[in-house]
Amino acid sequence: MMKQPNIVMIITDQQRADTMACYGNSIIKTPNLNKLADESFVFENAYVSQPICTPSRSTILTGIYPHATGCVRNNLPLDADSLTIAELAPPKYLTAYYGKWHLGDEVKPQRGFDEWLSCEDQYRKYYTDDSLLDDLSDYHHYLVGKGFTPDMVDMGRQTFSREFAAALPIEHSRAMYLADRTSEFIESNKDRPFMICVGILEPHPPYENALSNIHDPEEVTFGKAFMQSPGDNASKLNQSRETEVPSDITTESDWRRLKAEYWGNVSMVDRAVEKIVGALKSTGIDEQTIVILTSEHGDQMGDHNILQKSVLYEESVRVPMLMKVPWIESTKKRIEGRFSLVDLVPTVLDLIGADIPDQLHGRSRLPVITGDETLAGSDVVVEWNGRNLEPSNNGKEFDRIQNARKRALIASNGWKLIVGHKDRSELFNLNSDPSELNNLIYSKDHQQRAQELLDRLKNWQKTVNDDMELATVKEL
Repeated sequence: MMKQPNIVMIITDQQRADTMACYGNSIIKTPNLNKLADESFVFENAYVSQPICTPSRSTILTGIYPHATGCVRNNLPLDADSLTIAELAPPKYLTAYYGKWHLGDEVKPQRGFDEWLSCEDQYRKYYTDDSLLDDLSDYHHYLVGKGFTPDMVDMGRQTFSREFAAALPIEHSRAMYLADRTSEFIESNKDRPFMICVGILEPHPPYENALSNIHDPEEVTFGKAFMQSPGDNASKLNQSRETEVPSDITTESDWRRLKAEYWGNVSMVDRAVEKIVGALKSTGIDEQTIVILTSEHGDQMGDHNILQKSVLYEESVRVPMLMKVPWIESTKKRIEGRFSLVDLVPTVLDLIGADIPDQLHGRSRLPVITGDETLAGSDVVVEWNGRNLEPSNNGKEFDRIQNARKRALIASNGWKLIVGHKDRSELFNLNSDPSELNNLIYSKDHQQRAQELLDRLKNWQKTVNDDMELATVKEL
């Protein structure tokens, strides 16, 4: 009988789906991600619960939608009643969390994880326990130990900025630091069941990094939505760039340079994955270890004339989803249909023979992996719960869009409805318009379809106790 399986869950940040060969990108240098995909079940259409860090991460780790985890915006702590996968795992498992947490009190071991390794000092002003302000991340101490000097002062403490860390040689990067420490964890615990979650910051900004120059900007590709806006929403979308990005991204040449740097960050993830997967093989436990790779959200990267995320378009909400389960044999490793990351926790619990609590919003998709079921007929819902931002210099329209609440239903038949409360809505046919350039919401020919999707969205709301008020079809 096989030993109790191990779990390695790698969660990247801001990695859109089309960043490896299995999702159509044969140019970007990701040989190790491609190899992992060849050995894994590849979910063709995997969706986050909300296209921003904290809310999405809360769902990935709990199997519950953001409106119920308390993490409706960034920098909010995870609600105590929303149990993490570590708290739900059988006691026999040694559990560890390494890397970006972003669910409250970054440097504090918590929520069922036995071992903890922190790498972020960006969120100190959001700590709920002031005594933690005296603590800096493990990665900070690593850099100091290597002779590096902090480049900024934050709340009275000298710290390293993300830009400083991104400019370091690759062997001292966050990604490789986490890969090295994860490899050490695997080696130390190869003889017992373990579960480790690894939160890698890349390819999140800053885009410039140690591998910025390995991709030729002239080889970068763009889709049909590049610098385009769908229908009547052009004025709104042209104001929807995130405030933290450079202001000089105006020409195609600028975008090519930026996207090449973004691809370099993805290649950084690839190097980290090589080391982690290599540790599993060198210790001889790769055949009894589940390896999962997914991401918090994507990046528009110029599509719809937007940089970064926070919108409900495919480039922001659709991410990679690989799951290697060595002992499940199947001739069909590509999983068609639509998969929500809310289903990840119950699927993993099912794989390791653990109980699945009734309060989870997700469901186990193990029968889909084994080939006993399919995702046909499965809709996906993505939330947007606003950012609660102070007025910005980007105009009232930008602020309104960022702070408004919305829901998107991506139906199993390829139709997608984005709707808020008495706000602009959008309807796309992803089958014929995957770039979401033709908003059909005002077409009289599609009013019945819009109503059907709206009804399905309202039914979803009832099952998960989502109280957001939606517009009627007449208001759409």
